[in-house]
This record gives sequence, structure tokens and C-alpha cells, in this order.
Amino acid sequence: MKIDVSTIVSPNALGEQIRRWREVRRISQLELANRTGTTQRHLSFVETGRSFPGRPLLLRLAESLDLSLRERNALLTAAGYAPAYAETSIDDPRLRPIRQALQQVLAGHMPYPALVADPYGQIVAANDAIEVLTESAAPELLVEPVNIWRLALHPRGMVARVQNLATWGRHIVEGLHAQAVRHPNPRLDEMVTELAGYLPAAPPPDRDYIGFAVPLQLHTSDGTLQLLTTLTSFATAIDITLAELHLEAWLPADQTTADILRQRATPSNLVP
Repeated sequence: MKIDVSTIVSPNALGEQIRRWREVRRISQLELANRTGTTQRHLSFVETGRSFPGRPLLLRLAESLDLSLRERNALLTAAGYAPAYAETSIDDPRLRPIRQALQQVLAGHMPYPALVADPYGQIVAANDAIEVLTESAAPELLVEPVNIWRLALHPRGMVARVQNLATWGRHIVEGLHAQAVRHPNPRLDEMVTELAGYLPAAPPPDRDYIGFAVPLQLHTSDGTLQLLTTLTSFATAIDITLAELHLEAWLPADQTTADILRQRATPSNLVP
């Protein structure tokens, strides 16, 4: 694969990237050196530009720093090496078995809502139960590709039906902000800013607030639902597209919610 030499950074700039990632991850130079099987002295030389890392070391550094596959490719390319990971369109015929498997997973989650989304919240696939989230949303928010985060927090989306908007919305925005800090991305920063702008002023600190366990209290035409969200990533994927997808599924937090969702499901929804 031919690399555009104009994109190759200097040893100093490459070392600065590595040092910046290490500081973001809050890892000491010694700890990172131990993780990657090198010496602290050599890593210090790499970070200051006195030594240029080989491709194997750069890959070990990227893995030890928990970089995404896209970020690993960017680091390799910046050093003048060929990218290590492919990025295949989700519509590519080669990913057909993956798409079919995802559809089976979504169907198997019925009668509870579930979807697959990209890193920016755009829905790639969903099951029929997702209509409990789209109920009464403005048509413009349902134009494909639908963004689940915008649908959730936009004033013309789910907001009017969310009974615990202050805490639940805060939970979403804080989670995305943490993701943006760990994997800096201007597009994700813009999404966080947009979503935060939809929320009311932050409530006073609540000593009972547990960020990772905020159920969605959603009013529907059939009653109020209590839903817990689960997120699943494809951590072992070696293709960027697959690695960046996540499965978002909702589970009933009480028996009433489970009963309502089962009643809403029609026989045609219940795909084996």
C-alpha cells in the first residue's frame, strides 16, 4: 500500500502523539514500557524524538494505550507505515454474514427494543420493538439515518415522554463526554455539545445518583415503562466498521414494563 509521504510526521511529532496518548490514559512512562516489552529509556527516546519506533513496537504501544482501530491506523500512517486494519462498508457483500447475525440478535431480543448504531449514534439496524422509542417523534427525526441520541434528547423526540429527563439525559451526555475524552473526535464533541443544549439546567448534586444505573422512565400510550439500557461492543473485531458499532438494547426493569412490551408486540414481530 502506497503511503502519502506528505502525511508522515517528524519523529518529534510522533513522539509527542505517543506521550499525549499516554497522559490521556494516565499511564506512567515506566508502566507503558513494561506493558510493551521495552525499556523506559527507549520509550523516553521515542517520546522525545531521539528514536523512531519500528512498526511492531508502534502496534504494541497502540494496543497498550487502548487506542481504537481507527486511532491505531492513524498512528501507523503518521509514522509512514501501512495501516493494519481494514475499513469495510457495512453494505459490502463480505459483511453479509455479520449483518445477518446482527439481525438474528435483534430479532431474538423481541419484544424488547434493540438496535445497532455507529459511533455517532446513527442507527444501522433495529428490531420492530424500537417503535416504543419513536412513538410520537417528529417526522424529521425519523428520516434515515436516524440518530438515537438526537431522537432521545431533541425537544421533538422522546423528551416529552421521558419522566426523569434531568437525570437520564445527564447520564447520556456524561457517557458520551467520557467517550470523547478517551477517544478525541471533533464530530463526537459536536454531538455532545448539541445534546447538552437540549437538556435543562443541571440539577443540584444528588447523593443517590448512580450514573451507570439510570433507568429510562418512558411514558407510552400503554403506560409508563421502566427500562434499563445495555451496551455491547464488538471488541474482537479486526475491521474498523465492525469495531465501531455497538448494540444498544433495553430490558424491562419491572414486571409491568415486561407485560406492556409483550402486549405491544404483534405475532409478526416475534421472529424466531
